[in-house]
Amino acid sequence: MAKVINWLYEKECTFFRLINGRMHRSSMDRFFHVWTHLGGATATISTAVLLLLLLPAHLKSWGAVCMVSLIISHIPVMISKKIYPRKRPYLSLPDTNIGDNPLKDHSFPSGHTTAIFSIVTPLILLNPFLGVFLLFAALLVAISRMYLGLHYPTDVLAGIVLGISSSFVSLFLVKLFS
Repeated sequence: MAKVINWLYEKECTFFRLINGRMHRSSMDRFFHVWTHLGGATATISTAVLLLLLLPAHLKSWGAVCMVSLIISHIPVMISKKIYPRKRPYLSLPDTNIGDNPLKDHSFPSGHTTAIFSIVTPLILLNPFLGVFLLFAALLVAISRMYLGLHYPTDVLAGIVLGISSSFVSLFLVKLFS
């Protein structure tokens, strides 16, 4: 079992280095540094609140789904970071490219990725045409987390799964209590 885990970790590190190292270009640094904040607390909370306040009456429940999804999604994120204290890649892998302000908390799962997917998933379900653009934006946030040296691919993948899952749970809960 240990051989399988080591093999998987090596494959993950190879993929991480592809995004963080080989793909790394100074022209893209600023883009990903700015783009990654779309998954941060300020952007996602503001988006959820604005959707809740500004959507027309017949779509208000979708704003509520986004808000509930964002809240629900971060419960397992906080628990996982305590239970599985995984060091961030820039602390474990030599020659990792990092941004200006590297984070000090644990890596697994990616909170930014979780947050952006918890917000965009209900919107994708609401408007599939708009969903193509939202999915692309969310995937760029996910890639930015690896590009900036802050998360491994499995951290990001776990964030995607948590964000999407929390969206479906919150959709159920909002419909149940509406």
